[in-house]
Amino acid sequence: MDGPRQAPVGAPETGLDQSAPERSRECGAEDPEELPAPVRARLAELAAEALDDVRPSDVPAPLRPVVRFAPAKRAKLGRGPLVAALRDSPVFRTAVVDWCRENRPEDLDGVHPDPVVVAVAGVLLALPNTGHYLELVAFRVEQGRLRGERDSAQARAQRLAGEVDRLQAELAEARRAGERAGDESGSEADRLRKRLREQGVRLKEAKDDAQAARAELAEAHERIGSELAELRAQRDRERARAQEERDRAQRAAAETEVARQSAREARQGDEVRISLLLETMEGALGGLRRELRAVGHGPRPADVVQRVRPDSGETGRVADAAALDRLLALPAVHLIVDGYNVTKTGYPDLPLADQRNRLAHQLAALAARTGAEVTVVFDGADVLSVPTAGPRGVRVMFSPPGVIADDVIRELVVAEPQGRQLVVATSDRAVVTSVRRTGAYAVASAVLLERLNRV
Repeated sequence: MDGPRQAPVGAPETGLDQSAPERSRECGAEDPEELPAPVRARLAELAAEALDDVRPSDVPAPLRPVVRFAPAKRAKLGRGPLVAALRDSPVFRTAVVDWCRENRPEDLDGVHPDPVVVAVAGVLLALPNTGHYLELVAFRVEQGRLRGERDSAQARAQRLAGEVDRLQAELAEARRAGERAGDESGSEADRLRKRLREQGVRLKEAKDDAQAARAELAEAHERIGSELAELRAQRDRERARAQEERDRAQRAAAETEVARQSAREARQGDEVRISLLLETMEGALGGLRRELRAVGHGPRPADVVQRVRPDSGETGRVADAAALDRLLALPAVHLIVDGYNVTKTGYPDLPLADQRNRLAHQLAALAARTGAEVTVVFDGADVLSVPTAGPRGVRVMFSPPGVIADDVIRELVVAEPQGRQLVVATSDRAVVTSVRRTGAYAVASAVLLERLNRV
């Protein structure tokens, strides 16, 4: 049976972006125990093969014992944890989907002739007609089970028929022996008649068993026929529904393409107008700088905050990483980071020095890519020595004794001139409230970490 053509892998309809937990839950909506056995086995095989290429941080805790298994035994010994991890961990499922796109793209294109492969792709990508293929796979499994029952009943009937033939042969031999022993003593004749009666009883029992087996076989044939007819009718209904789904998807894709084309044309017009406006503004700003002789050198406002120690040398609310990217693309934007608030959200198990070093170097890469001014502030109470050099492009500060990093961040925000775009990365509610009152943007630590992991 040919599978339906699905939307291109990676298209928005699949809902595989990491910022959509609702769609991730949809993909796990199927209980692994209720999935057909071939689908569970296929999901476990793909997840087991992808484990070696998944980042350790993306592997859920229940799968860490499975990683230590030999690759050939993971799918068999760890099937339950693997399928449960695909249902419960959006990050791990996304990593498996990415691995399949790179190594098994044919398993995700939705046109594979094997319905098991199409059903697995539907479960991984949360496609709308996945249930139809799961029912088709379950139908084929049930069909195979019914055929096995039929074959078993036929074999039993054949075995009983052979037993009847053997008993009939023994009865005939006993009769012949009785005829030959007719001239012998009465006791021998009685013994033979007794044996003959016993054989007759056994023959009757065998005939009754054979008759029961034939009735059971006929009943099984009738039941299998009715179930197959019902399953075929259900399959035809599902095919009709799947065709309707494909037609609706094609219409939606056509409408989406028209909308995208209109949006592209409108965006191109806006970009031309904005480009002309920016060129005009750049010319005006250049003339103004020359008129005012403003060369733009000298200390930044953050460099004149006096209540902090020197660089350590260790390395409205912003809702998501895309909004943070838009803010960092603004000219002369200043990103201020609450150091330990971010590191203890992202990698709390590391020593404090390693936390500072890792965050500072991640911020240096972000500053090099965006051109933003970046300042990170740590509490200095537990720091014994303060190095004099730090990552290029990042200002690293420690609060002095008796002062917390939150107060230093507030001073940095107040020191900036009115109108400059400021972004403060912290999940501390008190800091968020105070900096937003001064006009700065607040971004959660988890959102900044998501952005840093893509640098």
